[in-house]
Amino acid sequence: MKRHRQSVAWLLVVMVILQWGPVLDACTILGVGRRAMADGTTVISHNDDSTVANFPLRIVPAQDWPEGATRNIVANAHTLEGGNVLGTMPQARHTYRYFSSRYSFMNEKGVAIAESTFGIDSSTELGKKVQKVMYTDNEGIIDCWMAQDVAMERAATARDAVQIMGKVVDEFGFMTETGGGGETMTVTDGTETWVAEFYGREIWAAVRIPEDHVFVAANRARIETIDLADKANVMASPKIVSFAVEQGWFDPKAGKPFVVHEIFAPDDPVTSSRREWRVYDLIAPSLKLPPDLPRYPFSVKPDRPLTLEDIRKIQADYYEGTPYDMTKGPAAGPWGSPIRYVNRGAKGGSWERSINVMRTYYLHIGQVNASLPEPLRGTSWFAYGAPATSYLTPLWPIMAELPAFLGRGDRYGVFDRESAFWTSIYVQQMAELHYSEAIKHVSVAREPRLRMLYESTPAILQLAAQTYAKDPEAAINLITQFGSGNAAAWQREWLRGSVLDAQAAYWKKALSGELPVLDLPTDFPRPALQSFRGAEHRLRLSRRLTEQLEAVARREGATLFMTLLAAFQTLLARYSGQDDILV
Repeated sequence: MKRHRQSVAWLLVVMVILQWGPVLDACTILGVGRRAMADGTTVISHNDDSTVANFPLRIVPAQDWPEGATRNIVANAHTLEGGNVLGTMPQARHTYRYFSSRYSFMNEKGVAIAESTFGIDSSTELGKKVQKVMYTDNEGIIDCWMAQDVAMERAATARDAVQIMGKVVDEFGFMTETGGGGETMTVTDGTETWVAEFYGREIWAAVRIPEDHVFVAANRARIETIDLADKANVMASPKIVSFAVEQGWFDPKAGKPFVVHEIFAPDDPVTSSRREWRVYDLIAPSLKLPPDLPRYPFSVKPDRPLTLEDIRKIQADYYEGTPYDMTKGPAAGPWGSPIRYVNRGAKGGSWERSINVMRTYYLHIGQVNASLPEPLRGTSWFAYGAPATSYLTPLWPIMAELPAFLGRGDRYGVFDRESAFWTSIYVQQMAELHYSEAIKHVSVAREPRLRMLYESTPAILQLAAQTYAKDPEAAINLITQFGSGNAAAWQREWLRGSVLDAQAAYWKKALSGELPVLDLPTDFPRPALQSFRGAEHRLRLSRRLTEQLEAVARREGATLFMTLLAAFQTLLARYSGQDDILV
């Protein structure tokens, strides 16, 4: 076993500069127990919202390895550049087939995994100390991508996956630099669903989600108190308590509970708590949870069992119908668009960090049915781009191959019509132009096919299961044809079908005819030949009026600029009697 920590020195500077900011506010994940789902499956889901995500979907094949083979430990492996080798570990004699994109998330055994990065509030004295020990002085070399890759290669159950990741972190330490912080992961296998958190160094903990509960993580650590004697439902680093005592972060004699997230990742950002509240309010409104609590329950029982469509809608949520609705207010513009950059703490106003964001690279919903043969258990419902405007298609790691368009496309490259990623981003961008109308066309195109897939996919899986008992190859061919055929149908429809046709037709109609002239009262008659040279008029607002405008902007979740622009458009509309004004 080799460990080359010094070789990563150059990498740390680059990763901190390029990734730390975007990643800490990057993902929302769910974990759902089998009695919380209407069909008895278990589910994990993941919006990968990192701005640096750029690694198209692919299948990593199963492989046999010779005795004594080693595996490279690679930092930041899921990039087009290929990462940096920091050491080696013994390789398993056989590694499983699995899906990999920005993260690895489903293997042929039906083990599915999702991740959400968390940070530490370094504005407090405790936070500064914890950050220095867990991040700055950390010599771990296993990052989140490496941990998940190893789990997908070797785990046959969710419990296996947690134990495997825990073991390599115990031995090599968890690196926080490349991922931007610690990690929360949800792991499921059709029977059990776990939450595992890796805080840095050799410190980690895992808790099993109750079978009738739903868990959410949104970029802050979530594990609370743990009973280390409860081996059925809790796993952890053997030094999790002793290390906290050594650092002076926990005194067992003080009579206070050992709250894991408070000790190893103290942080309570509203960008996290609001998303947690929204998920729980959607699935369990009877709890009447306030939207402004600093902390929410680890998991809750939904008011009714959930469906896949419920999960998709949660991951596609923009706080619609709440005081934080991203489709309302001046920042949404005249067409109610929630698609915008994150704007934290901007002078004069800001807006929420919603579950669904414009920068989402992919949505993955991992659904596992433990009653099926192992190779058929795990269905990966996959979508590129923001979930609100993307299509969602079922795929399986045991498919003979993936359609080429799913593995094509560079986020930083040129637009490519043969890329599923760029097709989804194209529709997302088109929708932004006239969102309130465009999203209706997206729904009309998407919902009927989704309903069909929700009904037909279980039926195909049952047929494949019957076939698998007699002819495994025929069953895999059936699944491959079904998965590839539906993905191709989505791709054709999204690129050339009713969505873009409807949007193009709308704009052709809206922009047809002569361009209307803004009819405003003027001091002089319009000349026959107009110059179209504008004029400038400056004025200074009083302090009182400025403060009032800033208050309006804060209330509406907008910047001062957008508030003034809305006021100007309102003024023009009132004077001209026209409601279609371009400023």
